[in-house]
Amino acid sequence: MSKPPTLDPPVGARAYRLRTARGDFAVVDHDAADGSVRKGVALLLPGFTGSKEDFHLLHQPLAARGYRTIAVDGRGQFESAGPADDETPYAQRELARDVLAQAAALDADGPLHLLGHSLGGQIARAAVLIDHSPFASLTLMASGPARISASQQERVKLLHDALAVMTMEEVWDAIRAMDAPEDVDAPAAPAGADDHLRRRWLGHRPAQLLATGRQLCTEPDRVAELAALPLPFHVLSGASDDTWPVPLLDEMAVRLHAHRTVVEGADHSPNVDRPLATATALADFWDRHPG
Repeated sequence: MSKPPTLDPPVGARAYRLRTARGDFAVVDHDAADGSVRKGVALLLPGFTGSKEDFHLLHQPLAARGYRTIAVDGRGQFESAGPADDETPYAQRELARDVLAQAAALDADGPLHLLGHSLGGQIARAAVLIDHSPFASLTLMASGPARISASQQERVKLLHDALAVMTMEEVWDAIRAMDAPEDVDAPAAPAGADDHLRRRWLGHRPAQLLATGRQLCTEPDRVAELAALPLPFHVLSGASDDTWPVPLLDEMAVRLHAHRTVVEGADHSPNVDRPLATATALADFWDRHPG
């Protein structure tokens, strides 16, 4: 589970509901910095159990480079609506169509770059395979070619089994009880961080977690299909990752003829672990592909 260290949108960002042809989605929207050359727009999709808050630390450095950034809660994630018990609206193709509706609703004044973190990367991939035309590029951040690692599949299975017999509150308490003790040398979490993470968890719809967890455990390899599209690709990850091993991401980048970035000192969430280095790598890539 990603743990964004900040609880509120950064200064200059707006939190609102983006109206689309497929419903409303909660977003955090940060415009390019005043005085900068506006170069484009980026739509940011979070991962499994994540939310738009996972990108808080990227908004300002990307704004300074001239990019407007919109981070979104997908259907059934945190503050975006969705059914609690019906998994049908969370089929991957439905979530991908949501992304295309979000892109259309943004009415971007400039090239639109798509980024997906982890599960968000596989949803982003499905979206461009339906229609790549709205996008100037695709960045897959810590998101691999097919199903997640065996160890992560076991974690998802445990969650699935827990949700069958426990409430979301009970599952949260069990997750926190199993968390490893905090590193005494690590920076202290901000006041209220645990309450925020709990509130975010409780905002997720159980059906969304069940459906997308199953997708992560069964996703086929679609790299060849993706490589056939006329889009620039960027594969970005931390230096270590237990969800998709880094050598697997290296191989995927070769198959995609993609630009490859490894963020040293980061794990599965480079956007949280090393936001400045991650933002620099993203802006450098987008600068080279203005659409």
